[in-house]
Amino acid sequence: MSMTAVKSVDPGSPAHRAGVRPGETLTHINGHPVVDVLDYKFYSYDPRLELTLKSPEGTVRTLRLRKGEGDDLGLEFETYLMDKARSCANRCVFCFVDQMPPGMRKSLYFKDDDARLSFLLGNYLTLTNLSPREVQRIIDLRISPINVSVHTTNRRLREEMLQNPRSGEGIDIMERFAQHHITMNCQIVSCPGINDGPELDKTLADLSAMYPAVNSVSVVPVGVTKYREGLYPLKIYTRDTAAALVDQVEAFAARHLEECGTRLVWCSDEFYLLAGRDLPPEDYFEDFTQLDNGVGMLTLLSREFGRALDLMEQSELERTRPFSIATGVSAAPFLAKLVGQAQEKCGTIAGQVYPIVNHFFGETITVAGLVTGRDLIDQLRGKKLGERLLIPASMLRSGENVFLDDVTTADVERALGVPVVPVPQDGYELLDAICGIELTPDTQRPTWENEEFYRYNP
Repeated sequence: MSMTAVKSVDPGSPAHRAGVRPGETLTHINGHPVVDVLDYKFYSYDPRLELTLKSPEGTVRTLRLRKGEGDDLGLEFETYLMDKARSCANRCVFCFVDQMPPGMRKSLYFKDDDARLSFLLGNYLTLTNLSPREVQRIIDLRISPINVSVHTTNRRLREEMLQNPRSGEGIDIMERFAQHHITMNCQIVSCPGINDGPELDKTLADLSAMYPAVNSVSVVPVGVTKYREGLYPLKIYTRDTAAALVDQVEAFAARHLEECGTRLVWCSDEFYLLAGRDLPPEDYFEDFTQLDNGVGMLTLLSREFGRALDLMEQSELERTRPFSIATGVSAAPFLAKLVGQAQEKCGTIAGQVYPIVNHFFGETITVAGLVTGRDLIDQLRGKKLGERLLIPASMLRSGENVFLDDVTTADVERALGVPVVPVPQDGYELLDAICGIELTPDTQRPTWENEEFYRYNP
């Protein structure tokens, strides 16, 4: 069956009212061929549509319908992309997937590099497997923003780092996108002695030349696990080298701010933690464009937590039962400070923050999102955990209660004898979890996305 074949039609939807039937293949919308989900979403936006459908027997028919502008047609297809996800054609010297231990679930070994996932889900892509048709389609359909893994603008070095002879072409594509005003948010995985130092200066200068099409740049440290046998010999950042890179990036950002009104480039929070530096204040991160890369995430969390404390009734704080928090080594001191703030406001709060050393991937991995269930169990068994254990939701597979090592939260609860409470990256929800408050849709507290709250509560 074609991947553009209709799997189901939502009852009462515009497509259902028009008479679209499961099993039919959607071939055209308003005369435009439908190849995948981007074509479908772009061409189905208009309020008046003409759908061309082919039956399993090959009969072609046309349906006309009206709907609200931007309203979904109500069709579900065989796959989300209406096509196969495209795997990465690179062999990056710093690829985290290549550093995974054997025997994990199959999905963890899949490397995607799909422009459609960049636009729809925010995934980063290297631009190395885009065909000329796809490049032109992004320009023609004004698909924006695109998230790009740049790493370096030195074409030769990029070929070496990505181990792909087409890697240099990605910079040419970026320049073409910039000429057509396609917005790009960029990522640089910085590897000591490879693409930092003078090479980083060049990369930042080249990306700055594409401003404002290049809207933001994040610089994140390379992650190195203990499973690197036979792979490129990578170094990790030390306190001193991380501090030097932070100074380098901040100096460039200051110049760009003076010239263009935006810093353009930011280091991830992890670089500040590695360097032993205080995190920058809230206004440093401007619009928090690079949150998904860990840029300003802890600063925003602190802001939200502080606001939540101001809003929280003293009686709610006083009812807080003993708790514990488990997180990665790098963020543990930061979370301990937040718990300390709560204790300053209410001295009866009893909570302990436990940094979890990553034995599964190696002790060089210090972020919370890569902590496994087995490490939690091994390191917290016998510890004072209070009445519940809070963990960052990023430790779990999206939408599920499963850690990277396939241990479940239920497994951890049985082993440790306390409920496990996953907490999203949100300061309000963190304080609610500390206080043992269970939120319902009617009692949700303000969050960063609630612009109305921030407009009237500066």
